[in-house]
Amino acid sequence: MIISIIKANYKGDFKIEFVFSDDTCKIIDFKSFLMNAKNPMTKKYQNEELFKNYTIEYGDIQWNDFELCFPVWDLHQGSIY
Repeated sequence: MIISIIKANYKGDFKIEFVFSDDTCKIIDFKSFLMNAKNPMTKKYQNEELFKNYTIEYGDIQWNDFELCFPVWDLHQGSIY
């Protein structure tokens, strides 16, 4: 089965709630990942206003034309590391 993101709702403080195509729902906390980032392209998303500006494209979450993205399966498993 191919898993995709159906919905993503920003919950505040760098947390996003995901609803997946298999009806699984997960809240992922991105804060630690972002605050420990070394890459300048990732570090800029420590700005919460930029981070909140994501889109769902083809069942995947992405920021600024895939400048920042995460594997859907990792999100589905609740892990972003």
